[in-house]
Amino acid sequence: MKLRNALCAATAVSVMAAGAAHAENLVIATVNNGDMIRMQGLTDDFTAKTGHTVEWVTLEENVLRQRVTTDITTKGGAFDIMTIGMYETPIWGANGWLVPLDDLSDGYNVADILPAMAGGLSHDGTLFAAPFYGESSMIMYRTDLMAAAGLEMPTAPSWSFIAKAAREMTDRDNEINGICLRGKAGWGEGGAFITAMSNSFGARWFDEDWNAQFDTREWSDTLNFFVNMMGDAGPAGYATNGFNENLSLFQQGKCGMWIDATVAASFVTNPNDSLVADTVSFALAPDNGMGVRSNWLWAWALAIPAGTQKKMAAKQFIEWATSNGYIELVAEKEGWANVPPGARTSLYQNPNYTSVPFAQMTLDSILSADPNNSTVDPSPYVGIQFAAIPEFAGIATEVSQEFSAAYAGQQTVAEALAKAQDITNEAMEAAGYR
Repeated sequence: MKLRNALCAATAVSVMAAGAAHAENLVIATVNNGDMIRMQGLTDDFTAKTGHTVEWVTLEENVLRQRVTTDITTKGGAFDIMTIGMYETPIWGANGWLVPLDDLSDGYNVADILPAMAGGLSHDGTLFAAPFYGESSMIMYRTDLMAAAGLEMPTAPSWSFIAKAAREMTDRDNEINGICLRGKAGWGEGGAFITAMSNSFGARWFDEDWNAQFDTREWSDTLNFFVNMMGDAGPAGYATNGFNENLSLFQQGKCGMWIDATVAASFVTNPNDSLVADTVSFALAPDNGMGVRSNWLWAWALAIPAGTQKKMAAKQFIEWATSNGYIELVAEKEGWANVPPGARTSLYQNPNYTSVPFAQMTLDSILSADPNNSTVDPSPYVGIQFAAIPEFAGIATEVSQEFSAAYAGQQTVAEALAKAQDITNEAMEAAGYR
């Protein structure tokens, strides 16, 4: 085994070194999430192996999506590698905007990528982006506060239990919010959370004829439940909180529960960053007994825009950053709990990782997410927290802004839903769906 690993590592290094005869400077656009920041601190290893240097453009999630979308659609050529996800990849791949990743080296082992991740990052069977990490969403909660409330978290709780627990765990005098959830505008921020949540309430974005469904009882139930629970047990200003803001609140001990990306588990359990690291446990995202949970499926992945002049060097970086070798590099430097999760099958067969407290719950959450059957009633789209159509990002950004305005008390839930209905139907009619 050791000999085989050594040979694979030697092959990977020689493949990288072969392209280093002409060293390039790669410009990479990425999101300001913890795993991406960690990768930036380790890129000296890539430069040492290949001779290529890296220039990072690190952006907040909403800004990243705007910048890379503008660049790819206008053929701006600002980036050699982009951090994108499961929504953009199949659409952009179909449009010919991305370089196919169909010739990665044997040592990279494409077959090791989790099928859910490879499928979501492909078009017509061709991989167009490689997952840096994969995620679903799950509940992270304080065991000490749950016990103090006299409650025990089920492995697969209902939303009614979560709402009860959130109110019981809230302690305003000590700045403890029973629950912290995304309310920030943006289709991939608060929009992603409320869409995944709505699935478990029986809601959907469109019926089978592409008519908007925001005028239904199911959407009203979703938003009213969310606003009431957050008003009673959420933090002040939750309408502007996204992933990073809630991560900070949880790490400071100001949240009893947080439902968000499974990738956050390594950060809330890291004693160097989290004041509550020793009292965190995990459960599946809630449901309502209707057969659909409220967890999403996503991968932050690396892709190469078709206009780059540095395709070979860019592929070398992608192989380095999304390989088993990179996982082992992070494990060596920062421990197995901090390696990028959710991308490779072999990680969940590695006893060094399966002993990590959140590893199995992360895998269970990923495997329970089904983008092809994400709603209670039939829908015409693929996707859980998004609909995989080109128009969705623009529509959902506007809709999420209306929802955030309702969270902030600037309008009623009914007003927000009425506007969402009009925004969506007008856009879909203009795009020729209706």
